[in-house]
Order: sequence, then C-alpha cells, then structure tokens
Amino acid sequence: MIEDTETTENTKGLNGFSHEDIGDDHLFTGLKTPMKATAFLISDTEKKEKIANLFSEIMDVMGLDLTDDSLKGTPKRVAKMYIDEIFSGLNPANKPKVALFDNKYQYNQMLVEKNITFYSNCEHHFVPIMGKAHVAYISSGRVIGLSKLNRIVQYYAKRPQVQERLTNQIAEELKAILNTENVAVIIDAKHLCVSSRGIKDDTSATVTSYFGGKFNSPEKIAELQNTLNY
Repeated sequence: MIEDTETTENTKGLNGFSHEDIGDDHLFTGLKTPMKATAFLISDTEKKEKIANLFSEIMDVMGLDLTDDSLKGTPKRVAKMYIDEIFSGLNPANKPKVALFDNKYQYNQMLVEKNITFYSNCEHHFVPIMGKAHVAYISSGRVIGLSKLNRIVQYYAKRPQVQERLTNQIAEELKAILNTENVAVIIDAKHLCVSSRGIKDDTSATVTSYFGGKFNSPEKIAELQNTLNY
C-alpha cells in the first residue's frame, strides 16, 4: 500500500517519487476516502457559497466572461452539483438507511443484482467514471431489499473515487450490514481520465472485483460469472 504525503513539485514523497513522476498512475492510499477531521464543521449551504466563489475565480482566471447570461449562474450550479449531487456520498448523513428482513423463503443460494449503473468521479482529475456494478451475496439468515443494493453502490460512487477503493467499500459495507463474508462485487467502468485526456483511449475499460467467503473459490466465481453472462 502506498502512503500518501503532501509534496511539492520538486519534492520526492510517494516512495521516492514526486506527483509529476507518477503522472497518471492509478493510486489509492487506503479503504477510507481521504477526509479532513474538520470536513463537516461548516454546513452544506456554507460549502456551496465557498465553492461558488472559488469556481468564479477559476472561470475568471481562464478568461471567461462571468457577466454573460449563459455563464453567470455557472458557479452556483457547479457548487450545488458538487454538494447535493455528484459528491453527496462524502456526507455520512446521506448514507442509505437499510432494513433487514428474515430469510423466510429459506433461499440459501447466491442472490445477484447485476448491471447497477453508477456515475462517479476520478479523484485524480475530477472527471467522470461511468460503469456498472454487479453485487452478490449469500444470506446468513437475513436479507436486504433489492433497491438498497443499488443505493449502497450509488452512495459510495458519489464521491471522488478510485475504482479499487469503490469496489472494496461496497463489499465491506455489505459484509457489515448482512453479517456475512459471503459477498462479491464486480465493477466494470470507463474512466474519462483515460478516454478524454492523457492516453485518450476510448475503447478500454477497467474491471475490479472482490470475492469474499464462499465466493472466494473457483467454482463459485465461475457460477457468478455464468450468471452475469446470461
């Protein structure tokens, strides 16, 4: 695991490499999304006001005319989008409330919710990650409403992310809720930091997976893959 430290352009930090040396390499520093201890000392309203002001400065530096009718509302629109929409998963208050139910049907095989569409943002360049998540679990006696699987995926996707971390965060959340190790998560996603900039490869996709408990066997992995290919 690579430990992240603050570096300047000319200072070596990440295992002896600067951020410029690393360039577009795909790094993440741990399971938890990096957050300051003071992240929630100001309200969402205050955050939106600050972001709008700062984004106005960015637009001004780029030479855009903020008096233009099409542009003058953009800073506030961006601020609202950041806090209320695409990065709303940073706020634990938005975590979905999950109710469990007894497994009265005595269904003891894997349950798979596949093709869960999600939109996230790369934490390295703040450009979109778009893809599908496939989530599976085997009940340990309790079951979760199907829509809650989607909501858990969306909650963790709505923050600056790295796909490996997103995969593991969803898996760990489901393990904790369902009280079972028998959880699998597969994510197949397209990164605009790869397709729209840098290498500009528009055809590649990134696949990550987590196989826990009974899913961590060749037979169960093959069964899950066959189900996903239906």
